[in-house]
Amino acid sequence: MSELTWSERLFGGFRKTSERLSENLTAAVGTARLDDTTLDEVEDALILSDLGPSAAARIRAKLAEKRFGLSITERELKEAVAEEIAAILRPVAKPLEITAFPRPQVILVIGVNGSGKTTTIAKLAHLFQEDDYGVLLAAGDTFRAAAIGQLAVWAERIGVDVVRGPEGGDPASIVFDAVKRATDTGIDALVVDTAGRLQNKRELMDELAKIRRVLGRLNPEAPHDVVLVLDATNGQNALSQIDVFREVAGVTGLIMTKLDGTARGGVLVAAAEQYGLPIHAIGVGEKIDDLRPFDPDLVARVIAGVA
Repeated sequence: MSELTWSERLFGGFRKTSERLSENLTAAVGTARLDDTTLDEVEDALILSDLGPSAAARIRAKLAEKRFGLSITERELKEAVAEEIAAILRPVAKPLEITAFPRPQVILVIGVNGSGKTTTIAKLAHLFQEDDYGVLLAAGDTFRAAAIGQLAVWAERIGVDVVRGPEGGDPASIVFDAVKRATDTGIDALVVDTAGRLQNKRELMDELAKIRRVLGRLNPEAPHDVVLVLDATNGQNALSQIDVFREVAGVTGLIMTKLDGTARGGVLVAAAEQYGLPIHAIGVGEKIDDLRPFDPDLVARVIAGVA
């Protein structure tokens, strides 16, 4: 059997989301005419698929503006919904590019424990490697020995070095050593793992502030990116994580993981509509190449079930 393409894996990953939305959209086309009742049902279907009230209302308004009173087939409705979802997603689809000068570009990766943060770091490093960039990892989540060990295993697997210290060590000190090493060896991108504790926001905020101060002494532009990793299975709860991490860390962009097998992938649209933060990449599996740059048109069609 031939290997599935990225698009096929993406469609498989979003299948639960698209099936739920598809079922609701199918039920909405009872009159075969886009009237207020049908539009209400479409809006409800979008909310039930985790696109959020704001995005659902926006899509409803656009459909009404363009097609109100006209007859519409199920396929045409799905195509129209896909186009409006894409219109929300296109402005935030921005790959994470290595542009910093002088090097290295310092990328802090943040997110709650269990979001897939550490494996995402390895996958992100692999994406950079595919573009011929030199990458160094830093194990800044020193409060979990498992995180340090997991990052080291992934680093060995993809053939990059990792700067680490003892469990419970000072993350800022590790980041300092990593920036020095990356600078001295001409590394293009330094990707830093950080603690994912939200139980004590003040402690996390102080820790990240210290890392920023240390970085500032070595490179006033660093960190160049603060990327929040979100677990799609959390649905609307992912939005509250964006709120918290924007406050404590100054998030500059998002990566969403675990889109395979969840019916809550529509939260991507809700995040785009509510925050407008760049979405750099999405993950639909555990393999090293299962993280890919975010394609808004493809994702929109997959969510609407017309890919």
